[in-house]
Amino acid sequence: MHCPACNFRDTKVVDSRVSSDGLSIRRRRECERCGHRFSTLEALEILDLVVVKRDGRREPYSRQKLESGLRKALEKRPVTAEDFRKLTTHIERDIQRKGKSEVTSKEIGELVMKHLRQFDTVAYLRFASVYRSFEDAQTFEKELRHLLSAAPKKFKRKKLKKRPGK
Repeated sequence: MHCPACNFRDTKVVDSRVSSDGLSIRRRRECERCGHRFSTLEALEILDLVVVKRDGRREPYSRQKLESGLRKALEKRPVTAEDFRKLTTHIERDIQRKGKSEVTSKEIGELVMKHLRQFDTVAYLRFASVYRSFEDAQTFEKELRHLLSAAPKKFKRKKLKKRPGK
């Protein structure tokens, strides 16, 4: 690891701690030359995974593509950087649990929708509308009804009672 202050290549690890969510390790380092201290974050990375696209093309898995799709769905939603990181990590964990060297873009899309549905319903609907290519308002309404029927009671819309005389 190169020192960010003097670019010397030898640094020593002074302290290591697992993050509170258990998904990464934070290391405190010190430069052997100038004594500068800095922290690094070590996280799991998916390597050697091939994504099979709908048209049959194959390409290496890209975390940036996953994050880009999630950012579009979560645009202007109240999401912290930490929650975003956890969401991405959980999706990648589920991809790895499949235990395959090739995974279809459809499988990844379904995992994203599963996690977004629990994480943020608005983002879920945004992602689903693009992913499932909603062609009209009726298709969108059908998905919304399905979402509301499966949602916990606290998220369901309450029916308004009619007032007497109205």
